[in-house]
Amino acid sequence: MIMKNFKIIVTGLCIIVLFSCKSKKYIFDETPEKSDFITVNNTKFYKGEKPYYFVGANYWYGPLIGAKKNGDRKRLIKELDLMKSVGIDNLRILVGAEGDGGDSRVYPALQPEQGVYNEDLLDGLDFLLAEMRQRNMYAVLYLNNNWIWSGGMSEYLKWNGYGEVPNPFLEQYSWDEYMNYTKQFHSCEPCMEAYYKHIKFIIGRTNSYTNIKYVDDPSIMSWQVANEPRVLMTSDHEDAFGSWLNETVRIIKESAPNQLVSTGTEGKHGFLQDIDMYQRLHDNNNIDYLAMHMWPKNWGWYNIDNEKESTQTSITNAIKYMNEHIITANQLNKPIVMSEFGFPREKESLSLDASIENRDIFYKAIFKEIEKSKANQGALAGLNFWGFGGFALTDPDNGKWKHGDDFTADPPQEPQGLNTVFVSDISTLDLIKKFNLILAE
Repeated sequence: MIMKNFKIIVTGLCIIVLFSCKSKKYIFDETPEKSDFITVNNTKFYKGEKPYYFVGANYWYGPLIGAKKNGDRKRLIKELDLMKSVGIDNLRILVGAEGDGGDSRVYPALQPEQGVYNEDLLDGLDFLLAEMRQRNMYAVLYLNNNWIWSGGMSEYLKWNGYGEVPNPFLEQYSWDEYMNYTKQFHSCEPCMEAYYKHIKFIIGRTNSYTNIKYVDDPSIMSWQVANEPRVLMTSDHEDAFGSWLNETVRIIKESAPNQLVSTGTEGKHGFLQDIDMYQRLHDNNNIDYLAMHMWPKNWGWYNIDNEKESTQTSITNAIKYMNEHIITANQLNKPIVMSEFGFPREKESLSLDASIENRDIFYKAIFKEIEKSKANQGALAGLNFWGFGGFALTDPDNGKWKHGDDFTADPPQEPQGLNTVFVSDISTLDLIKKFNLILAE
């Protein structure tokens, strides 16, 4: 039955793809108006006059497969159609990578060199946003990365004379060495100047397919300053981080006043486990809503040798973590989104045949929290699972990503397929659809 349903989905999507590929003029009935944008009022998002609650996805690689020359637009269109069919209308997306794409890094990069752009990938971002607009989908675009897998802050430091990046995926370097290196970004004047130029360049762009300026496009729900920006190593880093964060959100809000701004953080996990620090640094009128992330495996809650019990432990700890941040959201009178959460297949297998029962149990528990929030008009306003890999082909016996392989939701440095939801994961997609129907009522 599962295989039959899978074939029906694929067949239907192929028909849609053929239809979609015939016309790429993107002629819309009306010019976007201010009322078309997702807005915030107190602790709720609004789509028009209706509160907006969602279960969305992380889809960081969307612009890469949207590229005209080196992408896979047929795959992109199939994946967007499949996500829309299960009610996913909110996608968290990496604007682009930085650097030469060495070991464990995204390739190709949007900025192979500082201030030099890959036009094919800019075109891919335009195409993705145009296709999303056709489907009434919303993008959350993050503009930098704390982590090396897309270049990010450490690459800006390398560009500006701070030496080679101590890549923690190479044996000679540790994570502490990488984080001590990366923390310098928040006080590196030429790095920040280059980053702000990048922000203004991207936000100031006009989509080559729709001819709509990015700042006038309601399909862009929000901008995030980075993926998982952190106060790193010690509390004395808070001042430099806070100064950088305040200036960054000011620039974004000034450049894109009709779109929302968020930090893209993990929550207190990115602030030395200090919820008060998290609250202090988010008490800013230019930050429209809060974010948090959830990684039971990475945070030591999930145990591969005791999966059934540790799945329940993960749920208990996740809800406790979420509630702590929801209290902060209510105190700051802002919505909050859990914009990353992931869970592995049975025994951390990379095979698509491995059981996803534990993942579904975890997902369902998290989905029930936003169902309750919607019923109570609460501050927990959105979820973006990590992540959607759609039709990607992987090698479960290897698991390592190399240049030219399909992109999955798992970043290049991680085992490919570990946390990814594929098109064949019918039970997970059914869960997502079920809860999105509830949230749309």
